[in-house]
Formats: sequence, structure tokens, C-alpha cells
Amino acid sequence: MTILITGGAGFIGSNFVLDWFKHSDEPVVNLDALTYAGNLENLASLKGNTRHTFVQGDICDRALLDQLLAQHKPRAIVHFAAESHVDRSIHGPGAFMRTNVEGTFALLEAARAYWVGLEAEAKAAFRFHHVSTDEVYGSLKPTDPPFAETNPYEPNSPYSASKAASDHLVRAWHHTYGLPVVTTNCSNNYGPYHFPEKLIPLMIVNALAGKPLPVYGDGQQIRDWLYVTDHCSGIRAVLAGGRLGETYNIGGWNEKANIDIVRTVCALLDELRPSSEGSYSRLITYVADRPGHDRRYAIDARKIERELGWRPAETFETGIRKTVQWYLDNPEWVARVQSGAYREWLDTQYGAKA
Repeated sequence: MTILITGGAGFIGSNFVLDWFKHSDEPVVNLDALTYAGNLENLASLKGNTRHTFVQGDICDRALLDQLLAQHKPRAIVHFAAESHVDRSIHGPGAFMRTNVEGTFALLEAARAYWVGLEAEAKAAFRFHHVSTDEVYGSLKPTDPPFAETNPYEPNSPYSASKAASDHLVRAWHHTYGLPVVTTNCSNNYGPYHFPEKLIPLMIVNALAGKPLPVYGDGQQIRDWLYVTDHCSGIRAVLAGGRLGETYNIGGWNEKANIDIVRTVCALLDELRPSSEGSYSRLITYVADRPGHDRRYAIDARKIERELGWRPAETFETGIRKTVQWYLDNPEWVARVQSGAYREWLDTQYGAKA
């Protein structure tokens, strides 16, 4: 038995691979294109592990997909591979359409061709697990109830539109062709190996470097925060027991405003790595809001709890402390991912303030 994971060198994907091997002896074939956010160093602890097969490749490459499926005969595909940063999607939406829409289409077609040819028992057991985001639901008003699986799709950025399109493709391939799919829509993840362009790692890295902490607009954008290993356990639960064709929202039950996240990070750094210059909160800098910035996301995760018994193990307080400590303990990892191209991109996005 084997599973095929796409995007398994990215932030969530690599955490999932590492978490998988803590709970299972089942081999993993890991397909990743190793774009800017894919980092094999995340998987360094698996060096020499014969159960982990890494393949550098593009999910748009149908011939490669067919080859991998024929060779490894996986019982499941867990599809993480995606362009995932809203800011980058605003500057360059084409890459998001290619990977998230065309790539998911290619993977679905390869999976369908493979699945149709399986023997009856293997065919019945096969799963295509599509990993998506709460951003497909749009933005909530302050008094709106959290996103449920039945919420209409109202994506507001090129990124969320591309993920919404991929969700619709997965749904259609189930209803039209019978492909055995499950979909999960998660809230904002945080934790180890997070590429430092996203809010929490960017604040940690910049604070330690004495650089400004750029906060969009008034900082009152609210997100539901999910520790990455909790997300991994939720995916394992849905892969094992989710009903075919169903969507499950995975959330952390942690609604926080961005500015409160930044202040929490500063307070933890003040405690764990105090600066001779005073509190890190002195570095908070408000910058122009990004176009179409959604005001609030929140996940109603009662369905996955009701059907599969899943709840997050971490509170935000325990998860954020573990996250800050990880970045303090791994400065070499941070230094190696901060390439010149990455620094140039930050200057473009935040007006040389980051």
C-alpha cells in the first residue's frame, strides 16, 4: 500500500509527510515541482528512509502522472500542490491558474484513468483527497456565523478563485465520472517550515532582524488559525473515514485579528529572546492594505467533529508558542530560504518596508 502526495515539499505538505510517518508505516510517493515555496530541507529528517520516494515534477505533466500511478499503484492521492499566496496571485495570477486549475485538471484525469483500470477491491478503496482553503467562501461580516460546508462560493482574489475552480472540478469529476473524492477546506495554517512571506513567520523573522513588522491597513482582518499538525490529523481522519463526495471544513476555533497575532508574537519574543532595544512591538508598521483584502474568515468545524470525532489538539496559545520557539531554534533554515529573489519580492510587496 502506498499513497501519492502532491506538493509534499511545501509548508503543509511537508508537515503532512512528516506527520504521516509518525502514525503510519505506509510508503509515500512525494511529487513536488520545488518552486520558491517547495523546500526539500523540510524533509531532511527522512534522508535514507526507503518508505519516502521523492519525485521532482509538475502536476501539469500528464505523462509523468500516468507513469507514477502505473509504477507505484497508490491507494490514495492527497493533493496539496498549489500556488497559495494571495499577494503573489495579485501580482501574477497566471501561475495560479496554471497550477491550481490546469494542474488539478491534469491530476484528476490521470487519477480517473488509473482508477478505472483498477480491480474491483482496489477501485472501491481508492481515494482522491483534495486539500483546499476557507478563502473560497469569500469574506464574513463581524456578526456572520462561521463558514459551513454549505456556504456559497464567493472568492475575492485570483488565488481563492483558482482554488474555488479546482474545488468545482473535483466535485464534477465525482458526480460525472464517479471518481471517489473527498475535499477539505482549512483555515489559516501556522507552524514549523512556514515560508516567511506569510504573516506569522514574517513577523518572527523581521522582529529578530530588527526590521519593521508590516501590518496591512488597520490590522483588524480576522482569521481562524489552525496549527499545522492539527490540520494534518484532520486530513488523515477525512482520508480514512470521510464520506465520498463530501466536503469537510477543518478549523482551529481560533478567530484572531491580524494585529493581535502580531502583538502576541512580539510578546513571546520579548519573553523568549528579549531585545536590548525594548519590546519588539516598537517595530509594528502599518502599510497600505492590499486590493480586495477579505475582512474576516471563520470556520465552522462541527461536521468533521460530528462525523469523524476530530477536534484540534492545540489551542492558539500552545500552537503559537511552539511556532515561535521553532523559528528561534532553526535560524539556519530561515537563512537558507531567504534568497535574494525572495528579498526582492518582499521589497516590491511592502514598499521596501519589510
